[in-house]
Amino acid sequence: MTAPLVVGFDLDMTLFDTRPAIGATLAAVAADLGVEFDVELFLSELGPPLDVMVGQQLPKSQVAAFVDRYRDIYHLHGLPAAKLLSGARESIDAVADHQGQSIVITGKNLRDATAHIETEKLPVAAVIGWAWAEGKTVAMREHGAGVYVGDHPADIAAARAAGAAAVAVTTGSHGADSFADADVVLDSLTEFPPWLARHVAAA
Repeated sequence: MTAPLVVGFDLDMTLFDTRPAIGATLAAVAADLGVEFDVELFLSELGPPLDVMVGQQLPKSQVAAFVDRYRDIYHLHGLPAAKLLSGARESIDAVADHQGQSIVITGKNLRDATAHIETEKLPVAAVIGWAWAEGKTVAMREHGAGVYVGDHPADIAAARAAGAAAVAVTTGSHGADSFADADVVLDSLTEFPPWLARHVAAA
């Protein structure tokens, strides 16, 4: 029996353009706490967990307060500023067209990730937050994901470790040359539905 089709998607810079959302929130937190923070540098390296990224710019003693404040106010600055990337909704619809389920596996905290999905009314079967690198591999295995789509090399490594087809999109900070281990590299999610059709037909 063929396993059910389950496709996992990353959230930041895969389904959503969250750079404006993250940037606005970071700037607000820095102003609130009176600290200097290079927002553009942060946005150029999106992917790893928030505390890790913040810790690259601030002393360890300031990281927890910065991260807590960020999560406290993200819904005010971040949710209104995020936009679906081209092809995101159509890609999730394409999974359903093949009698499959879409899930979101993201390093973003579960509350804010779920809020993004609910704001756009995306029909996904599950949202798994707080997952990065090996954590994404675990989530893929637990949910039976046979395909994972992401914009960071760590997403591709996680997919391969889980035995899933690794689909890279270059809508984030990494170009095609960063994804040598991907099964396919797409310029955007607009290319995902036809790729999925070929993938399903070949299964």
